[in-house]
Amino acid sequence: QLVESGGGLVQAGGSLRLSCAASGLTLDYCAIGWFRQAPGKEREWVSCISGSDDSVYYTDSLKGRFTIARDNTKNTVYLQMNSLKPEDTALYYCAASVIPTSNQYEYRYWGQGTLVTVSS
Repeated sequence: QLVESGGGLVQAGGSLRLSCAASGLTLDYCAIGWFRQAPGKEREWVSCISGSDDSVYYTDSLKGRFTIARDNTKNTVYLQMNSLKPEDTALYYCAASVIPTSNQYEYRYWGQGTLVTVSS
């Protein structure tokens, strides 16, 4: 029901925009979160956007580089990633929840992920 796209290989300092598109699920009133999992590491929360008022939240280490936004006309949420670093390399997932939260266990629907690789 959630499909991520937009990942790929990019050089350090470059940008990518990830998309999270929904089918069979209206994202208008859902909180959408982005998570990532690097090789050999646990999945970590990146950002989320509220379904009620579009409030946005970021993990502290990514503030200023990543931007989350939604386009309800396209039933899609985006994650704009700028000034990418090799340590941003990971599989990026989007997920839907009732409330915006960094707790992955609050998210009911998950996509399959899109791979982002940042070369040095």
